[in-house]
Order: sequence, then C-alpha cells, then structure tokens
Amino acid sequence: MTLLLLFALVGSLAGLVAGLFGLGGGVVMVPALIYAFAALGFPPEILTHLAVGTSLTCIVVTSITSAWTHWQKGAVELGVLPALIPGVLVGGWIGGMVAAELKGPQLQTAFAVFLVFVAITMLRAVPSGQVRLPGRVGLTTVATLIGTLSALFGVGGGSMTVPFLRYCGMVMARAVATSAALGLPIALSGSLSYLVQGWQHEQLPEFAVGFIYLPAFAGMVVCSAPASRVGAKLAHRLPARRLQQAFAVVLLLIAGQLLIGGMMASHA
Repeated sequence: MTLLLLFALVGSLAGLVAGLFGLGGGVVMVPALIYAFAALGFPPEILTHLAVGTSLTCIVVTSITSAWTHWQKGAVELGVLPALIPGVLVGGWIGGMVAAELKGPQLQTAFAVFLVFVAITMLRAVPSGQVRLPGRVGLTTVATLIGTLSALFGVGGGSMTVPFLRYCGMVMARAVATSAALGLPIALSGSLSYLVQGWQHEQLPEFAVGFIYLPAFAGMVVCSAPASRVGAKLAHRLPARRLQQAFAVVLLLIAGQLLIGGMMASHA
C-alpha cells in the first residue's frame, strides 16, 4: 500500500509537469521509478528498461488529458501534425528496439546525459518570432528523431519538440500544446515497442508485462491524468519562467546522481 501511494505521488507530480511544461512527465517518472525499482531489488540489467517502458505507458493516459485541454483552448498547431505524427510513430518503435539492445547501466547513463540536455534547454530563453518551420520532409525527419529519442528515454517528446518549435519561432503556449498532442502517438508506439521487446525476457519480475511494471502503472496513472489537466490550465495562466528554471536545476541534480550511479554500475 505504501508503494502504491508513492507511485500515486510520483504520478501526480509527473502529470503536473506534463501539463505545465509539455514534457510528458517522463523526466519525473523515469528517475523516480529507477530509484523505486532498485529499492525493490529488480535486476539492474532491466531496471531502467522497466522504468522507461512503464513511464511511456503512463504517458499514453497523461497525454490524452493534457492534449485535450490544450485542444479545447485552440492552442494546437494543427497544420504541422500530418507531417509530425508519422515520424514520431516510426521513431517511437525504433527507440524501443534500440533500448532493448542496451545494458541497464548504459541506458541509465544515457538518460542522465539526456536530463542535462533538457535542463540546459529549459534554462535558456528562446525569443518568439515569425514562424519559420521546415517543409514536410524536414518536419517528418525531425519528428522521427524526436520519437526515437523520446521512446529511448521514456519521455513524451516535449523536451525536444518544444525547443524545436520555439526555435522555429512558435510562441510558447502553442509549442507546448502541439507537443502535448504529439505525446500520445509517441507514447503509444514506444510503449508497444517496450512491451514486445521485453515480452519473453527471463529476468522480468512478477506483474511485469514486457518492460512494463503494472503496479507502478496503476498507481501513477490514477493521479497523473487529473494532475496533467491542472498543469495544462496553469500553463495558460502563470508566467512559468521562474518555476521552469527551478525545475531545470532539480533535473541537473538528478542527472548528476543517475550519471554517477550508471557509471559505477558499468564498471562494477
């Protein structure tokens, strides 16, 4: 029961972050699940894989509520979705396949480096301007890369989609909303890939389906969906710059700890 409450708390925080920053919540869920699964004694070889796969499965639900809230506010940039969605679907599946070939400590170290990238991106202020998006081929290519990395690290893509759209000149609110809409196809494709890739792994713990740990999913998803709706509403009301900077510093601290742990495990 205590563990379920912990997962529920993680889900609430992840959902709030997902709606507020368009990050999908994975930057909160994956580190928390790595710590929780290590405490439960899960095999280090698949511990991070389970954290990433479970995170993506939760993001399926989180992204639905977050995207719907942004959609109702008319903030989603519909014109770019036909070019972006096919790319993230293909990339999501590829990301799961790549992760299955990595050892647990390698995946954890890679995720820590990714968190550093996310934090640095959040600390930078990118001015809005005239929207200058690339053509359809360019958008699909970028989307495939975003989908691959998102599935590899168990995030909804916002940590890359939002900076990309901001770089192209899209205002923050529309970039976050469009990123939230892309979180669903990324998470669907990625979680299915993790399920298939881990289906017959011999070290899976009880109650795991592929690289998805069902008790953690159940505990987190109950709270993540309503929390993401709250976060999405706050994104349209609050000047979230200072909060974003503080969150970036926390990510750097988490990344440092995960990086040290992953490197030590690799050399053990």
